[in-house]
Amino acid sequence: MDGLEVTYGEAHWRLLEGLRAEALSMVRPLVAAHLEPIVYGSIARGDVNQRSDVDIYVPRPPAPALLEAALERGGVRLTSREIIQATPSYVAKAYLYTGERRGYSYPLVDPRPSEAEFYSFAGALDHQGLLQGLRVPGVDKRLMLIEPTDAGHAESPVKGVEGAVAAKLGVDIRIVLERVRTLERRGRVGRTGVYLKRELSWDEDVSTVFMELAESRPALRRRLRKRR
Repeated sequence: MDGLEVTYGEAHWRLLEGLRAEALSMVRPLVAAHLEPIVYGSIARGDVNQRSDVDIYVPRPPAPALLEAALERGGVRLTSREIIQATPSYVAKAYLYTGERRGYSYPLVDPRPSEAEFYSFAGALDHQGLLQGLRVPGVDKRLMLIEPTDAGHAESPVKGVEGAVAAKLGVDIRIVLERVRTLERRGRVGRTGVYLKRELSWDEDVSTVFMELAESRPALRRRLRKRR
């Protein structure tokens, strides 16, 4: 797709290299545990800036305690943990933070196809893709399709060409339309609070707290029943 050409300077390439080095160090303990983490967003696409997050997602996690043990064996030190459910109908996830704008997340119930495809929509890379220095297309928070080029990237609006964007990213058009609606609404009314956000103390287990939350929250119970 044609779009505005953006050329990266030397500082941009250095920043991308540094952020990807961080991402590689974060995924190594999970790869060693035979998990399949991905990095998603601007680091996968290449259009990073000084405020870019290093987000590692584990699509098919083991029990939370096993995942945390794998990180501990790899020398990863967590600074905080929390359970977040953005809306009553959305998948609940655990978030494990290692610092500002750095952390891991994984689903606590089986994601719907549209929830799983969000990562391809944003642009995602696995461990091998990071090692090979690949960059992939994806959509940013401005609803611009970012397509990597040798010199940087080309960017073009998603609005009006949702079908073509879905085909290019290999996702269902419904995820593109849903993200357009969500981000346009956020642009009009601002970011609203999340439905559920529960920080965990260090003596609490993610699985136990999640099941306790599900007992008092019908939305969580419904997702659990569907999983079973």
